Amino acid sequence: MIRFKSPWAWVPSLYFAEGLPYVAVTLLSIEIYMQMGLSDAQITFYTAWLYLPWVIKPFWSPFLDLFKTKRWWIVAMELLLGAAFAGVAFTVQTDLWLQGSLCFFWLMAFSSATHDVAADGFYMMGLNQHNQALFVGIRSTFYRLSMIIGKGVLIMLAGVLQVLFRNQIRFSWGLIFYGLTGLFIAFYLYHSSVLPRPDEDVNRKTETAKDVLNGFLETFVSFFKKPQIIVAIFFMMLFRLPEALLTPVSQLFLQAKPSRGGLGLSPQEFGLVNGTVGVIGLLAGGIVGGLLASRDGLKKWLWPMTFAITIPNIAYVYLAYFMPQSLMAINIAVFVENLGYGFGFTAYMLFLIYFSQGEHKTSHYALCTGFMALSMMIPGLFAGALAQTVGYRVFFIIVMASCVLPFVVSRFLKIDEHFGKE
Repeated sequence: MIRFKSPWAWVPSLYFAEGLPYVAVTLLSIEIYMQMGLSDAQITFYTAWLYLPWVIKPFWSPFLDLFKTKRWWIVAMELLLGAAFAGVAFTVQTDLWLQGSLCFFWLMAFSSATHDVAADGFYMMGLNQHNQALFVGIRSTFYRLSMIIGKGVLIMLAGVLQVLFRNQIRFSWGLIFYGLTGLFIAFYLYHSSVLPRPDEDVNRKTETAKDVLNGFLETFVSFFKKPQIIVAIFFMMLFRLPEALLTPVSQLFLQAKPSRGGLGLSPQEFGLVNGTVGVIGLLAGGIVGGLLASRDGLKKWLWPMTFAITIPNIAYVYLAYFMPQSLMAINIAVFVENLGYGFGFTAYMLFLIYFSQGEHKTSHYALCTGFMALSMMIPGLFAGALAQTVGYRVFFIIVMASCVLPFVVSRFLKIDEHFGKE
């Protein structure tokens, strides 16, 4: 029996709650450590490891079905995320701010990855096929909205608080994270009340941990027996390499002092440029990419999308060498790069769906998303150290040189020409 039948009561809030912790872990952590004075090498090394829960979540996700329900996991993780936000808010103001905040960012990352698994599973249980298709755009929109709030509004708000409290960085970020604590306690209370109770969402009492493990091993082995598995893994790991190098360093570059080769944007300016204008470009590119791929198929648009995800990175070469003072020029450059990334990323996501087809498609897709997270984690471990060693200008040239690899791996893909068409 479902008490609240309208998906509008819970789908938007559920996916907004799914996106915010991810942004906090992968982006706000970089912002905090940059403002606290860590080097580029330290920042990217520490924060890249925070991708690990999303890399390995396919390995523990099958076991969530052995204990409680998807609904229970959602509300439990939201309460735990509230505790993790509070932990960051408290520890960032202590002498052990680095060790303490990293500990709670790790808790946040594991809780967020678990919440992702439970929310995606619950979405399929709580909606019929018609509503699943109808609300897929809604869930994506509210997930992206959380990115605008996290990457834009929260960073701008932190900048305003630092002005009001005379540059008290720790105190300002503490207030931000205490606010997020309250928000996730509200999510916990709200979703505890409004989430439906689908008949399908029950404990699998007939299954044991051994049964689940054997089933996982079967799907794991079958994944690595799929046709063109080697090419697929290289594609999943290298297609986004330029962006994986660029993403953490671009945030540091845009805000680094001009004496260090950066553009010196304030938190308010960075929140506008990267968190608002950039996200709008990302959304626009993704929408256009989805429309064109659904009309003509992935195979036809693979090469244009490969160009789109690589060549616009030259915007950062322009910014590093010409150092424009105009905020409009910076906004345009960041918008163009994000527009290209959003358009090109469509090919990546569609290939994951294409490669996951067949038996065990849900589990195989989860493994693909693990490789997707790994493709961001590994380059991030050394991106900051590389930028710190060679300087931002040379680093962005290296990023452009790495753009050769997405073309190489795309060259060897074999894709059904009808895949993706209406």
